[in-house]
Parts: sequence; C-alpha cells; structure tokens
Amino acid sequence: MTRCSILFLLVCLSACTSTRLSGSNLDRVARPAFVSRIEVEAGPKSLVFREDNTYSEKLKKLEPKEADRRLQAKLAAAVTRFEISERLRVNTLHQLPRERPWTSVLDPARVATALESFLVEEVPANAPDYDLLVPLGADAIVEFVVQDYGMHSEKGRAGAYIKGYGRMFWLDGRNEVWRRPFDADQLQMDAEHLDPFKVGKNPELFQRAITSLVDAISAQFTKDLTPKDRRGGATLPEAAEQSAPDSTHRTGRENQRPPAPPAPELAPGELPDPDP
Repeated sequence: MTRCSILFLLVCLSACTSTRLSGSNLDRVARPAFVSRIEVEAGPKSLVFREDNTYSEKLKKLEPKEADRRLQAKLAAAVTRFEISERLRVNTLHQLPRERPWTSVLDPARVATALESFLVEEVPANAPDYDLLVPLGADAIVEFVVQDYGMHSEKGRAGAYIKGYGRMFWLDGRNEVWRRPFDADQLQMDAEHLDPFKVGKNPELFQRAITSLVDAISAQFTKDLTPKDRRGGATLPEAAEQSAPDSTHRTGRENQRPPAPPAPELAPGELPDPDP
C-alpha cells in the first residue's frame, strides 16, 4: 500500500463534504491552537469475527463476539488512544511550513493545561470548552477528531480503518473556514491482509497498520492547511528539525516457533494461533 493510494482515497471519499481553506482566511489567523481528540466510543473496535464468518471453522467453540472482545483487547494494548491522537497532531504540525501563522501556534502544554487534558493517556473525549483558550490569545482552533477506528474483515480479508475529520474555526463566532472528513480503510485499498490471528500473537502489526493510515491523513491535512492563494508572512529560517516520535517502523516479529499440538482449551484472553 502506497501513500499516494491512501491520499487518493482520502480525497475521493471526502471531496463532496470538505471545505477548502482559502489563503485570505489563513492570512487572518494570528495565534492558532491545535487540539486532537478521540470520541468516547471511537475505539479501538474489533468487528472482524462478527462481520465475517470465514473464520468460524478456526474459532471452533469460541464465540465470534468473545473472539472480537479478545482481539479488541490486543488492539488496545498495541497503540493507545493518546498515541493515535497525538501522532495526528504532531505529524501535521511538524510538516507545516515555517511561516506565519504556524510559527505562532500556542504551546501544546499550555493548551492542554487550559483545557485540563494535560497530555496524558486520558485523551479528552468530549468537545472541550474552547473559550478557555481566549485568555491565551488564541483566535483560531485547528481540531482533529477521531470518531471510529479498529479492525474489520470481509470475505476472509481483514484490515485496519480510521474515520473522523479535521477542521479549523474562529474562536469568535465558531465559523468554520476549513473541514476535511477522512475515512481510511485498508479493505478499500490495495493493502495486504492483516491476519487477525497474527495480530492476536503480535499486536504490533496493528500498531504499524493504523499509524501508516494516521501518517497519510496528516500528510493530507498538511496539504489542506497550506493554500497557495495567500500573501502570508515571510518564510522563517529553517530550525533544527524535530521529528515526531516514529513508532511506525519498528520491526514486528511473527511467531516462528514450530507448531505445537492443539491444546484442549485456549488460554484466558487469547485467540487461536495463526496458520503456519
């Protein structure tokens, strides 16, 4: 799966519901604040076994609902809600050009403190009270919201997915000047099958899949937030590049032990072993 194919899909899916950011609106922004959050019931979700009966023979006596519950626990351990939310914000911000207003973005720690979210594992799920940022000088909010993410399957082919939107709006009046829905789904792309049983043994496989989707969404957001039709400010000298923590390229290790004789019962919380 290439980044180009992901971006093409994102553009196609959201073109009719997007609001393009104009250069004149961006020129008016003086002090933006970035906020990234995940809705309460967004995920991670596993819909693999309940939606696709291809796996029923391998599950044997294990109910599809219980198999999904076990896989969902593995997904939650692979990558936290905070990591997904923060990666979306940091990757987008770090790719924006060194020019106003992106050189005047409010410090994320001050934003988190004002909104009482403190940049910890508990990502604020409900929409924050953005009026709390007015005393800090913010005039516009760039908000990223994840509404749904996890794994699902169709006809024996599983993959990761993530849905949500990004938007920019004025604090005074809440008028939106940019909106980009996203719906990135490996089942709709030329992506390799993400074997749920392998994910059960090596949850990092899901971590790598979902972060690749998040990175592609960040690239699309960066493009949207860099309109060509603006006066803008003078480009500032390049500072020492501070890359976002890269947890995408850690090597996953598949279970390569010789197949053991089938156990009479699965261990608590585990899925069946992947096929050799």
